[in-house]
Amino acid sequence: MEKLNVICVDDQREVLSAVLQDLETLEEWLNIEDCESADEVLELMDELDAQGEYVAVIVSDHVMPGMTGVELLTEVSKDSRFKVTKKVLLTGQATHHDTITAINTAGVRRYFEKPWKGSELTECVRSLVTEYIFDMGFDYQPIHQYLDQTVVLDRLR
Repeated sequence: MEKLNVICVDDQREVLSAVLQDLETLEEWLNIEDCESADEVLELMDELDAQGEYVAVIVSDHVMPGMTGVELLTEVSKDSRFKVTKKVLLTGQATHHDTITAINTAGVRRYFEKPWKGSELTECVRSLVTEYIFDMGFDYQPIHQYLDQTVVLDRLR
């Protein structure tokens, strides 16, 4: 099976730790990476790509120093290596305009306001990784039991 990664980014360590704790159940079949800045994410993505690994999902905070989550996800969406990568935005401070930009420009698939429900975030990431696997044409059979079965059935129809 291809090496699939989920990258989580937030400049506040306690928030990042909460996201990682919520996604802990997915570590049995996914690599969960954490970063504290957009620049760190971009560097990690370059490294993973160079190693032949895949970035299935990015879960990003919006308000961060340097580059916002929307700016990060927009930049990622313009990189042909990551055109299929799914994007999730977490924030407590995004404006209506930010949210629209995130959806229209960055291709954000889900938006969660802080505080979020851990189970909803986990199921969202599971569904998006399942979509990613099908979009990339990967063999899903070795990890079939971990995938979102609703997405699997929809994709097999």
